[in-house]
Amino acid sequence: MLLAMSQQYSAEDVLNVLVNGLSEHCGAALARVWLVIPKSKCAACREPEMCATRSGCLQLTASAGRSLAGRNWSNINGAFARMPFGYGKIGHIAETRQPVEEKKIDEHSHWIAKPEWIQSERIRGLIGQPLLHQDQLLGVLAVFTRESPSDNDLAWLRAFADHAAIAISNSRAFAEIQELRRQLETENEYLRSAMKEVQSDGEIVGTSPAVQNLRSRISLVAPTDATVLIQGESGTGKELVARAIHEQSRRARQPMVTVNCAAIPRDLFESEFFGHVKGSFSGATQNRIGRFQLADRGTLVLDEVGEIPLEMQGKLLRVLEQGTFERVGDERTTHVDVRVIAATNRDLANDVRDGRFRKDLFFRLNIFPIDVPPLAARPEDATVLAQHFLGLYCRKYRVKEPRLTRDQIEQLNAYSWPGNIRELRNVIERAVITLLSQASPQQMDFRHLSLQGSGLLPERKRAATAPRILTEQEIRSLERDNLIAVLKHTKWKVSGSGGAAELLGVNPGTLASRLRAFGISRSHHEQTTDDSMGSEGGRPGHDE
Repeated sequence: MLLAMSQQYSAEDVLNVLVNGLSEHCGAALARVWLVIPKSKCAACREPEMCATRSGCLQLTASAGRSLAGRNWSNINGAFARMPFGYGKIGHIAETRQPVEEKKIDEHSHWIAKPEWIQSERIRGLIGQPLLHQDQLLGVLAVFTRESPSDNDLAWLRAFADHAAIAISNSRAFAEIQELRRQLETENEYLRSAMKEVQSDGEIVGTSPAVQNLRSRISLVAPTDATVLIQGESGTGKELVARAIHEQSRRARQPMVTVNCAAIPRDLFESEFFGHVKGSFSGATQNRIGRFQLADRGTLVLDEVGEIPLEMQGKLLRVLEQGTFERVGDERTTHVDVRVIAATNRDLANDVRDGRFRKDLFFRLNIFPIDVPPLAARPEDATVLAQHFLGLYCRKYRVKEPRLTRDQIEQLNAYSWPGNIRELRNVIERAVITLLSQASPQQMDFRHLSLQGSGLLPERKRAATAPRILTEQEIRSLERDNLIAVLKHTKWKVSGSGGAAELLGVNPGTLASRLRAFGISRSHHEQTTDDSMGSEGGRPGHDE
């Protein structure tokens, strides 16, 4: 029996060999093993009134015997499937961690739950041993006999209990190793696929003030563990910024895992983020590790974070606040140490106002915002980027790198680039591919840009896309003009439904303070004008 037990890999198989061996070869009428279960499963207990102390509980895991009445004693889901610590002889063994030997029992014994069972099955003795390994209680082994146990029975059952405890501990360690191995294989598979996607252009290219400011923001936040919200138009390089933050952080040697939230089906978000256990839902044929666990001690990038459903946003907030989650179908809580970087091309503040995004999650993600400028706001970088991509793709396709002419540079600079850097990169790659079929001297032509998208921009229109730097006085003047405009629109109604405070999204008290600070008040002339318009033009809201 001991040899057969040592050859099993799972705890379930070890215990089945034990109880079957005890009943078939050692004269036991019934042999059973209960294992300690975590307190998190107490909520699912079918008989909570049995548990007085709530100090722990046992779950029947293996059972075998020779019933005189023809009963099936291999069932582990019967009336005594759960045994709280301190309940009956089995619970007493678990609570005290001491063995029990009853050499003479009958239906009148005070701890017998079913006296008729004792009588019908002719049970005469009970031996119970705690399963202990390195001072840790794993469970209880109990043997019911039809003969009074001998003095040696308690000792040899102790040998079986010790061997079973070691086998259980080893099997659990083996299962944990297998789980870690699967996690490592999954992580390696993800990293290999991620490496294939990472191009050698993984650096922020540009000399404009906007790019210099971007680099400065990255250098400032990267050494911290602060959550970062990267905002910008599609194709501006938000994931590149996230990678730069990761590579300059203390987590650079750990994985950076990216999740495209826009590509996840609505009902699979929880499984994708947190993983699931086998059988937790239809199609869950094996355990799966979620992205948060994959990114443990590293960085998790939530691309297109605005696409996460509202019902999932609360669970995401909990992970950000507490660093804990449960896999789908699992009651165990998992702790992770993950730095989160969110990226979006949507206006999340507007989504919050419209109820499409949780306010508390927005504030938790928006600890350190970084705005990635569109290419139209840094037109001086178009040539630098084009030259960079030209060298990259010429090396990739093994083409002699041509020189960009003045006309080609003007064509690139004149285009508005609605697709931003991604579009510029694709245009250069397409141009390099066309060189493969050309004879020397090789030429590139970008005149087709004028026929697509917004076309060529006049110089003054292109210049207008660059941001103008405002002085503090100009900003205050714009704010004052905006306040007067919204007050005129609401006919100087400050608070309440349709008031200026509601339109501006501020507290009425805050708005009143700003009006006093700017010295804004409704003049007599404006009062007269509004009254006159109201009497001549009809009441507001009526068709003239």
